[in-house]
Amino acid sequence: MDAKLRILSERLLRKSFEELSERDRRVLRHVAEHGTVARDLSQPESDLGARIADRVAAFGGSWAFIGIFALVLLGWVALNTVILVAAIDPYPFVFLNLILSMLAAVQAPVIMMSQNRQAEKDRLAAAHDYEVNLKAEIEIMRLHEKLDELRMVALEGRFAALEARLDAIAAAVGADQGATGGAT
Repeated sequence: MDAKLRILSERLLRKSFEELSERDRRVLRHVAEHGTVARDLSQPESDLGARIADRVAAFGGSWAFIGIFALVLLGWVALNTVILVAAIDPYPFVFLNLILSMLAAVQAPVIMMSQNRQAEKDRLAAAHDYEVNLKAEIEIMRLHEKLDELRMVALEGRFAALEARLDAIAAAVGADQGATGGAT
């Protein structure tokens, strides 16, 4: 198997097997074994914290969150300025600022965790795409080689048939010249 991998590496990728990255070697092994590289990367996350972070980030970055948040803020301001005679949080709404600061302090790291996880998923998807594309390119190169070999066999057969015809024509011409040459 190692010899086959080395030959494929040098013939198709024009590099020695040792020069290839581990990912390229893995793809070449799949090619040699006629195996698949593609796999499903959309597996559900098993980590509860990661799932919560994704949901919080998804909701925190939605128009629904912005709308609900705007309604709560407007309600708080209306409650403390117009509705209640003795306001719980009078203007400049210090308690509301405290709550907003705490919400931001909790929400920001959760959103960052979700973004980091998404970036890792994107890196894995990009690496997977590279492997699939490399295998496809290698398989296309192998198909081109096979087609070239078939063309060469067909051309060699045609050349052999052409040589046989030329030999037959030369023999016929030689026989005609011998027959006509002997009569003159």
